[in-house]
Amino acid sequence: NIVSGDKDHLHNVFSNLLDNALKYNATKPDIFLKTSTHRDRIVIAFHDNGIGILPEDQKKLFDSFYRVSTGNLHEVKGFGLGLSYVKNILILHGGDIAVTSKPGEGSVFTIQLPLYYEPAHSHR
Repeated sequence: NIVSGDKDHLHNVFSNLLDNALKYNATKPDIFLKTSTHRDRIVIAFHDNGIGILPEDQKKLFDSFYRVSTGNLHEVKGFGLGLSYVKNILILHGGDIAVTSKPGEGSVFTIQLPLYYEPAHSHR
């Protein structure tokens, strides 16, 4: 099973999600990835123990230029484009992203991408 796509853009997707898990954390970051397959898709869940995201912010999280207030944690620099970029790249690759989160308990960003199966090589 393989994922077909632009190596640089997919690398940026992973980097952005991992970087956000580090930046939006008030304690020692605890991040883990869980992978699975579902039908013809790979599913990768990025779990963190960060500050979490309010339900009203989750609805706008993937919109361009939307920034979640970090309160008094620290000033996180950015333009609100990272998660919009992530979503757009995943969609262009035939995938998608979703988030579940509770304030103070962390977040789970789940991406899914189509799997491609290489035909078996026949020997004559």
